[in-house]
Amino acid sequence: MPRLKSMKNPLLVYTLARLGIFAGVLTVLLLLNFAPIVAVIIATMLSFSFSLIFLRKQREASSAKIYDAINKPKKTGDENAEDEN
Repeated sequence: MPRLKSMKNPLLVYTLARLGIFAGVLTVLLLLNFAPIVAVIIATMLSFSFSLIFLRKQREASSAKIYDAINKPKKTGDENAEDEN
């Protein structure tokens, strides 16, 4: 996946990778003539398992981005006043 590595938003990369795994597994199960609802349930469980095993780097990068966004330093009143000018 060299193209995904060049993307800047790790949350988007992780989400698209998980959706891709789900779609792939679901397609295979439907081609094997599983009932649609059963195929969706199995695909959900398998894609979750695969993402835990194979997408560790993407998951950690996404977690770090979310953590940084939540814990970025708050601006003080002085900094806000300076930004307004």
